[in-house]
Amino acid sequence: MKKLGFLAVSTLAVIAATPVFAQTESAESDSGEEPIIVTATLRAMDVQDIPLAVTAVAPEALERQGINDIKNLASISPSFNIQSSQTETQGTSIKIRGVGTTGNNTGLESSVGVFIDGVYQSRPGVALGDLVDLERLEILRGPQGTLFGRNTSAGALNVTTKRPSLSDFEGFVNASYGNYNFMNVQAGVSVPIAQDVAGVRLSGTWRKRDGYLKTPGGIESNDRDRYMLRGQLYIEPNADVSIRLLADYAKTDEQCCQAVIVRETELAPFSAFHGLASDGVDQSGMSALNNLSVNAGTYLNGSKQWGFSGELKWDLGGAKLTYIGSYRKFDSSSTTTGGFTANDTYTVGNGATTSRPGILPSGDHIKTMTHELRLQGTAFNDKLDWLIGGFYGDESIRADQTMTLNADFQRTGGAFNFGSAAGVNPLFALTALGNLGVPVNANGNYAENRFLQDAKSWSIFTHNVFNITDQLSLTLGARYVKENKDASFNQLGATTGAGASACQASVNGVLAGTVPAPLRAGLIGINCFPFATSVNLTAPAALGGGLASRLLPLPRVWSDTFKDDEITYTAQVGYKPNEDLLFYAGYSHGFKSGGFNLDPQSATLQNSAAILAGLATTPTPVIVAPVYADPSFKSEKVNQIEIGVKATLFGTIKANLALFDMKMSDFQVLEFTGVQFLTFNVNSARSTGAELELFGKLSDHISANVSATYANARYPKDCNVGVVAAALASVNRLCGSTLTNAPKFAGVVGLTYDGPLNSSGWGLLINGNINYSDRRRTSTIPLDTNNLPIPLDYQNAYFKMNARIGLTTPDERFTFELWGTNLNNEITRGVTANTPLRGGAGTRSRIGFVEEPRMYGLTVRAKF
Repeated sequence: MKKLGFLAVSTLAVIAATPVFAQTESAESDSGEEPIIVTATLRAMDVQDIPLAVTAVAPEALERQGINDIKNLASISPSFNIQSSQTETQGTSIKIRGVGTTGNNTGLESSVGVFIDGVYQSRPGVALGDLVDLERLEILRGPQGTLFGRNTSAGALNVTTKRPSLSDFEGFVNASYGNYNFMNVQAGVSVPIAQDVAGVRLSGTWRKRDGYLKTPGGIESNDRDRYMLRGQLYIEPNADVSIRLLADYAKTDEQCCQAVIVRETELAPFSAFHGLASDGVDQSGMSALNNLSVNAGTYLNGSKQWGFSGELKWDLGGAKLTYIGSYRKFDSSSTTTGGFTANDTYTVGNGATTSRPGILPSGDHIKTMTHELRLQGTAFNDKLDWLIGGFYGDESIRADQTMTLNADFQRTGGAFNFGSAAGVNPLFALTALGNLGVPVNANGNYAENRFLQDAKSWSIFTHNVFNITDQLSLTLGARYVKENKDASFNQLGATTGAGASACQASVNGVLAGTVPAPLRAGLIGINCFPFATSVNLTAPAALGGGLASRLLPLPRVWSDTFKDDEITYTAQVGYKPNEDLLFYAGYSHGFKSGGFNLDPQSATLQNSAAILAGLATTPTPVIVAPVYADPSFKSEKVNQIEIGVKATLFGTIKANLALFDMKMSDFQVLEFTGVQFLTFNVNSARSTGAELELFGKLSDHISANVSATYANARYPKDCNVGVVAAALASVNRLCGSTLTNAPKFAGVVGLTYDGPLNSSGWGLLINGNINYSDRRRTSTIPLDTNNLPIPLDYQNAYFKMNARIGLTTPDERFTFELWGTNLNNEITRGVTANTPLRGGAGTRSRIGFVEEPRMYGLTVRAKF
C-alpha cells in the first residue's frame, strides 16, 4: 500500500504541475487529436470530462490489437477479466476490479452488466458473439446501477454498433486465416435508401477454428464454429426525430469446453483394479498443461439467439425523449460425458452416442423483453442538466438438465468408496451389473430435471448534473428497483422404481454392524442415488420404516417466490480548473438481484445422518425432523468511494488515475463441492486499489498506451458473520483469502506506429503490446475440508505478448496484416475445479480450463 500511495501522490503531483505548460500547447483540434465521445452518463460527452472511471476504445484500436470478442478485452483494460469453465454459454463470468459473479448457474446473474445498443444482455454467455462493425466500446468501472439498472454492481460493458449512413454508400470485408486452421470473415455494408433521410446497414461475421486441446486419440476440443448477422434501418424524417430498428441472429456449434488433469488422484489405480478403462490420459500435471493433453469424452456446446430492438429519439423542444425497446430469445444446449474420465459413466444432455434416445437436451432457454423511457433536458440557463426515466424488464427461463447413467457408472463409484481399502476388501470387488453386491443395474437410469423462472423488474430513476460554476459540478442520481422472481423445480421423468428399495436394503444389510450410521448414510447416498427420484420439498412423506429414498441427498421438488427492492444512488463532485484537467470524487451504492440456485441439488436433505442415527436408536427409535437446503440466495449490495483525476498532457497524452474502495455485502458465491453446486451469500467482501491509464500520441505517427490496475480484492477475516448454517463451512474457508481470479496487479503496455512506409504512399502499421497478470487463485474455495491449501489452484504470474504488422495500399482501400497473440505461448488456466469421478471425493483430483495458447495468422482488409 505504501508503493500504491507513492504512485498516486507522484502521479497527482505531475498532473497538477502540468496545466500551465499544457495551456501553452496547441488545442486538440490543432494537434489532430479528436476527443473520445462516450455515453457512459447517457449523454454524449468527452470521456475526459466525465467524473467516472471509464475505458473507451475506438474500433480502430480493437482492430490494431486483434480484439474480436469480449474475451480479449483484458489486453486493453487490466481491470477487466473474463473466464469460462465447462460451457461458455452458462459458465462465463466477468469481473471488474476483481469483483464479479463466478459460476455456471443460470440462476445467478452477472455483477457486470453487458449492454449492446442500449439493450441489456441477460447473461454473459448471451454476449459472447464477435465484436464487428462497432462505433465504440466502453468499460465502466464500479457500480453503475443508477443509470444502467439491473445487475451492474461491479461495472458495465457498453457496446455501440455503427449506424447506417444516410448519405454515403460504404462497406468493408475482412478475411483472416491462421494456425489451428483458423478462418474468420467479417463484412458490412451501409446503403442510403433515401438521401439524408433513411439508410440500411447489414453486417456479419463467421469464425471457425480447430480445437487446441487434444486427447491421446487425436480428438479435439475447445474449437470455434459460430456466425452472426445484424441488420439495421435508420430513419431521420426531420431534424427532431430519429428512429433506429435493429435485428440480429447468431449461432454457435462447438466442441467445448474440455479441461486438463492438473492433478491426478492417488485413487486412479483402483479403477484399473476393477477392470475400468485407463481413462485415456497419458499425461497429467505440468506435462499435460504444456502439451495441452486431455482425456477422452464428449463436450458439446451450442446456442442460437435472435432479437430485435428499436430506439426512438425525439427532440420536444424543451426536453428530449428517448425510448428503447427490445425482445431477445436465447437457446443453448450442452452435452458432457464421463465426468472428465474416459469411462462410460454418465451423459448430461443428449448430443452423444451414449445418451438415451428420446430424452430432453440439457440447456437454457431465455426470453427477455425490456422497455426503457427517458426524458432529459436543461434548466436554469444550463445550470441543471436533468434526466428522469423508467425501466421494465420481463425475463422467462426454462433450464433443462438431463442425466443418463451409463455402463461404467457403478464400477467407477465403487472403486472410490474406501480408497486404498478397495484393493483388498472383497466388499468392493464389483461386477458390471452390481454395486456392493446389489442385484440391480444403474445403466440406463436417467432423470429429466426442469427449472422454470419468471423474473420481472421495474425501476424509476433520475440523474442530474448541477453546474454550480463553470469549473465545479455536482451530480446526484437515484434509482428505485423492484425485483420479483417465481421459480420452480420438477422432474419430468426418471427411472427409479424397483431398484430403489432393493439397493438401499442391500447396502444397509452389508454395512450394518460394521459401519457407523453417519458413514453408512453417506455410502447409501453414493451407491443408491441412481435409483431414487425427487420428492416434494414442501410436503415430505412421514419418516419411518428404516431406509427410504427421501433420506438420500437427492433432488427435492420445490416452488418459491423471491421479492426484493432497493434504492441505488450516486453522488459525485467534479472540479475542472481548466480544459485539460478534471478532479473528481464520488460515492455510489449498487445492487444485484438475488434469486434461486437452478441446480437439481439446490434443495437437498441436509440431515440424513441424524435421521438415520435417530431411527437406529434403541429400544425406541427417535424421529428427527428433516431439514432441507434453501434454494434461494439474497441480493448483493455494494458501496464504493472513488476519487480520481483526468488530465491531458502536452496536448496529446491522456493521463487518468482512479483510487477506489468497494465494500460488498451479501456477496454471492457458487461453489462446486464435487456433489452439488452450492450457492450462498458471504457476509462481506472488499476491493481496494488504484487504476492508471496513460495513452496518446508521442509523435504524428507513434502512439502508446500504458494501463495498470492494483486491486486488493479479498474476503475479510470475519466474512462469516451471520452466514446461514448450511454455508458456514464453505464460507469459513473463504474468510481471509482473495476473491477468485482477482490478481492484485495487472498491466498492459502497448506501442503503435501508424504512418507512411516510405515516399511510395504505402502505409505501415506496427503494433505490439505486453499484458501482465499477477498470481491469482482460479478456484472458488481456497482450502479443502481439512483447511489445507489446495495444490495447483493458483495460476502463477505471467506475461503475454501480442504483435501485428500491416501494409496499406496508397488508396487506403486494402490492408495486409500479419498478427500473433500470446506469442510467448504462455499456457494459463482460467478456472480450476475438482472432479469427483476421478478423485472419489474432496480435492484429490483437479482439472483446469486452459486459456488460448499461441495464435497467429494473416488478415486482409478491404473497404469501399
